[in-house]
Amino acid sequence: MTIERISSGGEFEAKIGYCRAVVAGGWVHVSGTVGQGETATEQCRSALSVIGTALEKAGAGFADVVRVSYILPDSADFEACWPILVETFGANPPAMTMFESKLIDPKYLIEIEVTALLPQNSAS
Repeated sequence: MTIERISSGGEFEAKIGYCRAVVAGGWVHVSGTVGQGETATEQCRSALSVIGTALEKAGAGFADVVRVSYILPDSADFEACWPILVETFGANPPAMTMFESKLIDPKYLIEIEVTALLPQNSAS
């Protein structure tokens, strides 16, 4: 089995010692990802964009996501993100969990982590 590491060049990757995603055994594990913006919805869209790029580099997409975790410092901000999530996952909703927890920096209002199964023809 080969392991492929995908970097997005984000500031925390080098500081903490991790990569945006790891492809192994036919799975894509995308690290918790925060986004930019002033509101939870702006940050949600931004984080999903970074995740989408990592999935694409791995040979997958949002339709291949089987599990997603959302972490928010204030769970009251989550409902405003729901339409964005429905738009993103559409007819392929993954299993999910939402946690309320502090994040690495108080400016971040949502962090998103996904696991995807590579399509058959892309499996490592």
